[in-house]
Amino acid sequence: MGSDGGLNGREGEGGWRLTGSLEEFLVVAGAYLRSRPALHTVALTVSDALGRQGLDLYGDEPPRFGWRAGAGEVSAALLWTPPFVPMVVGGDEAAARGLARALAGGDGPAPGGVGAPAEQARAFAGEWARRTGQATRRTFRKRLYRLGTPHRPAPPPGRARSAGEGDRATLERWHDGFAADVGATAGLGAGAWVDAGLARGGIRLWENGGRPVAMAVATLPVAGSVRVTTVYTPPALRGRGYAGAVTADLSARVTAGGDEAVLFTDLTNPTSNGLYRRLGYEPLAEFEEYAFEAGPGDTP
Repeated sequence: MGSDGGLNGREGEGGWRLTGSLEEFLVVAGAYLRSRPALHTVALTVSDALGRQGLDLYGDEPPRFGWRAGAGEVSAALLWTPPFVPMVVGGDEAAARGLARALAGGDGPAPGGVGAPAEQARAFAGEWARRTGQATRRTFRKRLYRLGTPHRPAPPPGRARSAGEGDRATLERWHDGFAADVGATAGLGAGAWVDAGLARGGIRLWENGGRPVAMAVATLPVAGSVRVTTVYTPPALRGRGYAGAVTADLSARVTAGGDEAVLFTDLTNPTSNGLYRRLGYEPLAEFEEYAFEAGPGDTP
């Protein structure tokens, strides 16, 4: 696809325009992303990070961006930062099918999957299978929550504090533990992740008896929204309320600063979904990810 997605900024299949320019993407689609900061949280934080840290933040292959405009207004967007799968932001099923056709007809590397709101993800995956003959396999189902009225449970023993340089070894170990728990196969790497988290002051710990026992992490605020991520307790310390305590503490800090707090959960994990509901988080939307591969799959 090259730096412009193979369309050289021209309107392609289904009204989609693709580009390799983050600046162009944000000029055209930035207001659309900011119009629903909670729902578009990942696209906002990823594009913000790319702008601050460079287009090679996630890997050597250049990112690709896109938007679909109807009646002169952007109605859906694409953010694709290899090695991660393309992310479809908003739109409807027709927009997702049009994007699948546009990417299938490109002259560059094909995506290995897609992530999007559930209905759009299914529509994209189904169209991709029809166009390419590849099978699709759903790999993840997640729910986006937004904090409503906060509820702080009775805290377990200990206290919350911000992570510091002296916690680096623990944080790197916990980063890898969290990645293993959720099946993450790509990312910044533990060292770079810790560097970024400490630099922005976004890692919050719960400690008991002078040692860290759980963590929760906040993204930088973008458009008035902050995403709580990487909530982790080592397996031997689970079931004691540490994750809930540190998440409640971090969420309170986010809202005290005037931002809204959002987070994702794995829909197959009833424990985490129940925990966040008890803390006052309310369901906002469901998302799915699909992988594309040869052989039989579960094409929608």
